[in-house]
Order: sequence, then structure tokens, then C-alpha cells
Amino acid sequence: MLHHYLPMTEADRADMLRTIGISSIEELFADIPEAVRYQGTLPVSEALDEPSLLRHMRELAGRNADLERYTSFLGAGLYDHHIPVVINHVLSRSEFYTAYTPYQPEISQGSLQAMFEFQSYICELTGLAVANASMYDGATALAEAGALACSATKRKRLVVSRSVHPESRQVLRTTARGLQLQVAEVGCADGVTDWTELEAAVTQDTAAVIVQTPNFFGCVEDLAAVEALIHAAGGLLIVSANPLSLGLLEAPGKLGADIVVGDTQPFGTAPSMGGPTCGYFAVATPWMRRVPGRISGQTVDRDGKRGFVLTLQAREQHIRREKASSNICSNQALLALGASVYLSVMGKSGIQEVARLNVHKAHYAAKALTQVPGVSLAFASPFFNEFVIRLPERASVDDIQRQLLREGIIAGYHLGRDDPGLAGHLLIAVTERRSKDEIDHFARRLGACL
Repeated sequence: MLHHYLPMTEADRADMLRTIGISSIEELFADIPEAVRYQGTLPVSEALDEPSLLRHMRELAGRNADLERYTSFLGAGLYDHHIPVVINHVLSRSEFYTAYTPYQPEISQGSLQAMFEFQSYICELTGLAVANASMYDGATALAEAGALACSATKRKRLVVSRSVHPESRQVLRTTARGLQLQVAEVGCADGVTDWTELEAAVTQDTAAVIVQTPNFFGCVEDLAAVEALIHAAGGLLIVSANPLSLGLLEAPGKLGADIVVGDTQPFGTAPSMGGPTCGYFAVATPWMRRVPGRISGQTVDRDGKRGFVLTLQAREQHIRREKASSNICSNQALLALGASVYLSVMGKSGIQEVARLNVHKAHYAAKALTQVPGVSLAFASPFFNEFVIRLPERASVDDIQRQLLREGIIAGYHLGRDDPGLAGHLLIAVTERRSKDEIDHFARRLGACL
């Protein structure tokens, strides 16, 4: 017997059509010209019964190179970090995973407190005064930061380093086009922002300089120098930062950053074939009323009992609507909660320990890989948990990656996909999950492929 997931009888169908005042399904599409409608049957399989469908879906899922069966050295924005089991336990509670935007604080205290804790953690990590209740992801947070800077400074020009993640730069350009902003890109030298190009690009019309640290190549940028340059021109400093690196590196806010954004994926969110993730957004006090998204604030009720509410809502879409300056309409509260649980479980010493493991293992891997004949480090700049290796000119990166994948190794990210000038370069990520044996095995197999 064929069982339907959503049972629908002909009587149900007829009743629905009668209720909306039509006699057939075809009438629903009457406003669409017949010439542009798809003619025929979609090229999909016939309907399957439940056991067959489950077998089919398991077979499809088995084709994925998942991180439990494969050893991953792939980063480029999404990383294979350890996820404490308590995170999924908390996130699976129905009061959290069914929650939406908490407009009514009297029935949303749990969600609001979770947001408040997340904001507090982000402020402590970034060294800034105010953080919001989570963005869609790091890329959209970066674009929103650029929009805020232009609005705050009344300038239209943003300067962004090409060491910022290429996908984030794409999102920034898309947002800038809609807001009629100008985006100027400056190049890189030795894996970090080219200082000569940056100095020439920053003018009195520059609203902000946008840098990422550790950047797309894993290298650490000199924020103090960039801060002095842009503030002398009256603009703002926007920093995109891997939050895990802040367990060791100085908080960008303490180095003069006005806005710090990023993605909390390293804090307990699985890569999941590309998302979803959760962005963060923190600002210095002068810009707190311009922050997009939502801010959960702490207050007291008439009896003096602590409570939580959405605050500074005048900039929100649900109040300002067409006057709103932000495109953020929802928030990633569930994944923000996961990040908060991760930070609570790990604590300060735990975050520092994980960050330190990432540094040490990445540097061990860099040494092991560069001992392979013909392989060298592309850049000499200090790095966190990612670095770039240069393969011999005769090597085909795509072929090498395919060979290693057949042996259960996901061998990094080919930078030639984004920049033809970096053809033959691999971006390698090493997290706390990688063991010495796995790193050594990767180096041996890479050598065998060359």
C-alpha cells in the first residue's frame, strides 16, 4: 500500500477549490501565460513508498564526503571543530527550536535571555560595548557593517582588502549596489593587506576600511596600523574576525576597531555542507543605535525581578519598515544559543586551549607539508589555523584533490578557483580535531601524488 506523507483525498481537494471559488487546479495558474508554463512531466522518479524512499535517501547521503568518514583539511570559512554533545541536547529542546522573533517578552524570557548571554559573550570577545542578537552569517554581517559606516559618516566609499573572504566581498558589493555605495578593493602582499595600496586608497571620502583577521589566507593583519590610518582620515575601522582566534589574539575593539563582525560557526555549529551559520556584530558605543538586527536588554519588572526585553527597537523593520536602514529581518537565535552553550561549556581557559591547539597543529602541519619535495609555504606572514601552500608548477591541483579524496582526505581549498593568480595554491585548515597521525598521513599521501 502506498502511504502519503500529507494525505489528501479528492473530497478534500474539491472542498478547498470550492472554498477559494475555483473549479480546478489549472485556474490557480490562469494569470500565468500558458506559453511560459512548463509543458509535460517533470523529470523526476515515480512516487516511492516509505521504505524505498528511506533507502534512496540513505544512498544519496552516503555519497557525501562527511567529516566522520573523511579527514578534512578544508576551511575557507567553515571548519571541522569539535562540537560538545551538550549543544545538540540543548538545541533540540522544543522551546528553543520552535521559537521565533520574541516580540512578546512576557512569553519569550528564555529566548531573550539566551540572546542576552550571546551578546555578552560577543562583547567580551571583541572588546566592544554593544553586540546584537545575531546575524544571518559572517558575510551579511560584513555588508551590514559597511552600510552602517556609510550612514554614520555620511560618506559613500568603502575600502576593502582582497584578503577578506571573496564571498564576503561579493555580498558587500551586492549590498553596496543597492545602497549606491562605492567599493574599492586593495591588493595583498605576502598574504596580508598591501600597505602601499591601502595608504593610497584611503582618502577623506572613505567611510571605512574593511579588513579580516585572521584573513582568508589565515594570516594575521596589523590592525593597529590600519586603525591609525583610517581614523586619521575620519573613517571607521571594520574588522571581520574568526571568534576562536580571539582566545589568543588581542580583541579588535581594544586595538581601535569601531565595528567587529564575523561568524560563530567555530563555536559549536557543524559545517553542514555550507550552512546555516550564525553571524555576530559588535560596535563601539557611539554606533549602538545604528546596529542592525535585534538587541536583547536586561531590565526589571514592577516587583524588581530581573527580566529581558528587545531594546533600541526604533531601527527595526517591524517598526520603521521602509525607513529601516537594515536588510536583517530575522535572527539566528538557535545557532546563537549553540554558540553560547559552547562558550559556557569551554570557559575562558577552554577557548584559549582550543585556540592554542589550532595554532600549534597548523604550524606542525605547515612544517610537515613543506618537507614534501616541491611544496613550499606561499606566505611568510604569521598565521592562525590556516595557511597556503604552493605546489609544483607541473602539479594539477584538481587531480591531486581527487586522488586524495579517494583515500579519505579532503585536501584543502584550491585558491585558483577565486584568483587565477593563485592557481596551484592550496589553502589548508587544521583544527583541534586533527591528530598528528592524520597530518603525517596527509603529508605522505600528498608526496605520493606529486
